[in-house]
Amino acid sequence: MDGPSGSGKSSASRGVARALGFRYLDTGAMYRAITWWMLEQGVDLADPAAIAGRAGEPVLAIGTDPDAPGVSVGGTDVAAAIRTREVTSAVSAVSAVPEVRARLVAEQRALIGDGDIVVEGRDIGTVVAPGAPVKVYLTASPEARARRRNAELAGTTVEAQRAEMARRDTLDSTRKADPLVMAADAVELDTTELNLDEVISEVLRLVKERT
Repeated sequence: MDGPSGSGKSSASRGVARALGFRYLDTGAMYRAITWWMLEQGVDLADPAAIAGRAGEPVLAIGTDPDAPGVSVGGTDVAAAIRTREVTSAVSAVSAVPEVRARLVAEQRALIGDGDIVVEGRDIGTVVAPGAPVKVYLTASPEARARRRNAELAGTTVEAQRAEMARRDTLDSTRKADPLVMAADAVELDTTELNLDEVISEVLRLVKERT
């Protein structure tokens, strides 16, 4: 399941995984965890070479239980820390570095293994798992996405979130390494007017139809 931030990927992916009895993988959390580590280490995030040079250092662990998908770096639980505005603002710069992507894509493929997993991100259908039997690309209007993200965060506004999302969309969709695009064989699902249960039901219908 791919799509921009605020489209409902995380909640929908976890709900679908629970319904199917599958594992769940949030690849965005992996990029956020690497970003958190880079910030903690004082790496210059304006220097792609500096990021690339240390991309292999952090020891990352991520859970695949949809009810408790924890993430840690070097044994430190960073589930809350990776959702801060500081990390959110920096993650596109880190995730654009090819060495970071190469490392994490390899780890994501290993976690996917033989399947029975719902994976969410920005390049799952195009790069990480191009052979997946069901590919969904979630979208929503900029206003709906901004409202959703604003509801999750304290001390911000819908307008600020909309501007930040527009910035990240541009960075993610124009980067040279694995840009955010919809796979040719993915089903686009606009969630603007749908509640979470409706999104989950529609994805489950697609799974039944295609598998």
